[in-house]
Amino acid sequence: MGNCLPVSCSVDAILIRCWDFISGPTNYIGSLEENLGALDSAQQQLRARRDDVWWKVQLEAGKPSMKPLNQVLDWLSKAKTMIADAEKLIRDSPEEKNKLCLGGYFSQNCTSSWEYAKKVADKHAEINVHISKGEFQRFAELEPAGPVEVRPIELITLQGSIFYQAWSSIRDKNTGIIGLYGLGGVGKTTLLTHINNKFSTTPPIDIDIVIWVVVSKDYTVGNLQDKVGEKMGFSDESWKNKTVDQKAISISGFLHKKRFVLLMDDLWERVDLTKVGIPIPNKENGSKLVFTTRFLEVCGEMGAQKKIKVECLNPEQAWELFQEKVGDETLNHPEIRELAKQVAKQCGGLPIALITIGRAMSCKNKPEDWEYAIKMLHRSAFPKLEKEVYPLLKFSYDSLPDTMKCCFLYCCLYPEDHTISRKSLVEYWFCEGLLNEFDRVSEARLQGYSIINSLCSACLLESADEGCVKMHDVIRDMALWIACELEAEEKKFFAKAGVGLTKAPEARKWEGVRRMSLMENRVEHLTETPTCPNLQTLLLGYNRLKVIGDSFFQCMSNLRVLNLSFNRGLRELPEGVSELVSLECLDLSVTSITELSIKLKSLKNLKVLDLAYTPELRRIPRHLISSFSKLQIFRLTGQIFPRDYPEIDNILTVDGACLLMEELKCLEHLNGLSIQIHTASDLQILSFLRFEGYIEELYLNFLESKVLNVISLPNMNRVETLQIVECGNMEEIKLERIQIPGFPTSSFSFKMLSKVGIRGCHKLRDLTWLILAPNLISLSVVRCSEMEEIMSEEKLSEVADVVGSPCPCIFDKLQLLHLHSLPELKSIYWDALPFPRLNNITVWTDCMKLKKLPLNSESAKGNQLMIIGPQVWWEMVEWTDEATRDVFLPSFFPLETMFDPNTGILDDLY
Repeated sequence: MGNCLPVSCSVDAILIRCWDFISGPTNYIGSLEENLGALDSAQQQLRARRDDVWWKVQLEAGKPSMKPLNQVLDWLSKAKTMIADAEKLIRDSPEEKNKLCLGGYFSQNCTSSWEYAKKVADKHAEINVHISKGEFQRFAELEPAGPVEVRPIELITLQGSIFYQAWSSIRDKNTGIIGLYGLGGVGKTTLLTHINNKFSTTPPIDIDIVIWVVVSKDYTVGNLQDKVGEKMGFSDESWKNKTVDQKAISISGFLHKKRFVLLMDDLWERVDLTKVGIPIPNKENGSKLVFTTRFLEVCGEMGAQKKIKVECLNPEQAWELFQEKVGDETLNHPEIRELAKQVAKQCGGLPIALITIGRAMSCKNKPEDWEYAIKMLHRSAFPKLEKEVYPLLKFSYDSLPDTMKCCFLYCCLYPEDHTISRKSLVEYWFCEGLLNEFDRVSEARLQGYSIINSLCSACLLESADEGCVKMHDVIRDMALWIACELEAEEKKFFAKAGVGLTKAPEARKWEGVRRMSLMENRVEHLTETPTCPNLQTLLLGYNRLKVIGDSFFQCMSNLRVLNLSFNRGLRELPEGVSELVSLECLDLSVTSITELSIKLKSLKNLKVLDLAYTPELRRIPRHLISSFSKLQIFRLTGQIFPRDYPEIDNILTVDGACLLMEELKCLEHLNGLSIQIHTASDLQILSFLRFEGYIEELYLNFLESKVLNVISLPNMNRVETLQIVECGNMEEIKLERIQIPGFPTSSFSFKMLSKVGIRGCHKLRDLTWLILAPNLISLSVVRCSEMEEIMSEEKLSEVADVVGSPCPCIFDKLQLLHLHSLPELKSIYWDALPFPRLNNITVWTDCMKLKKLPLNSESAKGNQLMIIGPQVWWEMVEWTDEATRDVFLPSFFPLETMFDPNTGILDDLY
């Protein structure tokens, strides 16, 4: 620095330095050394102050719903920049000092050195000012509500179709309220969370605010208002001191001019939005309400324009979720992988069960652990389910009235995946005394069906095939857990249905049991004498029973319901059945019983006797049926009575008059009848007043009649099933108006008729009379060798005149159409029909002239239609246009790959 001033120093630089020297306080170059020291000290002070401020920000902003003040964040940001600038100036100082000479008052590059020295002095002054501004009273404030709060969510399998359906409904301008309902643990909250988070990225509508609230079972209007108000920033002391009405006014005032989306999770009952202060979402205000519930009824009570059921996962989705929770490390074992598929199947696609069991099994790397888990699941005794899943599902059960609880638990007596007939279920409830509002079965069905519908609405039962329901596997396990483990009164359940038993439980296990089910096992003999005086229901159907010991029923004096159905090897009843004096329901359907004993007269309380499909039954003693003075339901269908059977005249008919029919006329309480008619004279007996409205199933097996006039049939307003079987001489089923006193032909129709079967009627050419069955669900036509068309255009034009009213929509309710061995059939209907509910068309064999189906591209729209038939027939089908062919091409399933033609599938339809 002591070198002489070089000649190259410019005049301007000399002038600057001279001025710098003269100016005193602004002598930047001369004061550089001092200013650098001051700058270093100042930046250290700023750094310390910055750290203090940042610590206080973390402390206050870390509280719920708090955010740092913008002025504090701005101060911290500037402090960070100033510190970085000061550090750079200090790092550059050695190089800048090296340029100086003449004792530090001059520089080899005067302009550059002067600028640098000025920056040091200015930065020092700037930092001092910034330090003085770093005094704050508050460092954070309550965070104002944003449009959407993204909620944490576990990444699990989500049903894309359900999400798309919900999201499309939200986008629909005409839909303001959307209800998502389904079983507990099925993924409703997960779906709602995905909807919430989707609004943060790609909102389908313009919105100002998205509000999420959990309602839960024990909510009050006040706490719901607090949850909604918190989202709006209403949470100070003045808010807490407001009344419910005042809060409603505040909420309404806030939301009135906003377009909002309200997401409400876990509704158990109707929420009065007006009381909360929430404007009703509608087309005009453009707002939306999306809520979840376990009950379909709540969707209706909330006024949902769109009700979406959240279903369980399909098998592929369920396995994917289960694999994810178990992990590849465990599933890489080849034996475990196959066992794991069985475990996953037991969960029935219920996400909460798949997740819970998957996590519990993730560290089980021995095959025997998985085998044990399978056994425990079959016994409904898997520990994790009892601790984590059943209690969640039990909330739905707890909300039921007492009668409904008993009816629900009754359903767990049926095997896993078993379809349960609504009708028989209600009859069992009635005979058990669970339905006490009515004295007649026909009326008690109103109460029973209402209960079934409510259980379906609560997703505790599921609708199955027509007229049936079923229980989800996990729900059934939960019901067994409640019935056998939790509730003392219901511990008397003993359900070993569908578990592969080959012998009945030993006698001691029957003690104290109130309801027992051994359905769907392989039991052949019942020879012990169990002592169970409290037993009221015994379900033994779907076994292989051949022998029942005479003393088996000896100690069951209180038995009310006995089901022996579908034991095809059972040919006779033990004498001990006559000792069941409390018995109200005896179901012997689909057995090989050959006769009934006169000793059964002792069953004075019998209300339901089911003898349907007992083809070997040859003898019913005279006066036996009429002795059942309390009988309300009687079924005797599917019998085969050969004309030359030697004892037929002494059993059921004499001189063409049905003695059984005469006995039925004596039963004052009869209100449900399923009967098979063999002669026209027997049919006339049905026209007696006592039978009007009682007939539920009618099987016609005329051997001689050539013509049947369906309008001449007696009052058939309750007939649900009509089978016309082996009427080989019948040439025509016609509609001919006749005058019957008190019978208005103008309104004649089979309004309740849902199932029709025509079999072995070789001379029939059409079934145009079906126009009288507007609610037909199932139609089966088999072995009618001259049948040419189902509906005749020529005959249909005459129907309106005969019936006296316009023809209703044809096949609007039809779901199943089954055709078999109809070699002359050319047409079902001459034009395309909408078929809004059709899901199955089965064309069996020998229907090769049927080349056109009554379908166009709009038919069965939205249905998962299956068309089953021979490949050679399908290739001959002619389509009205390519669009129709393209629509139904994926619906076809070759018969050869679906069924074995030798199994006799049609037998299952009758």
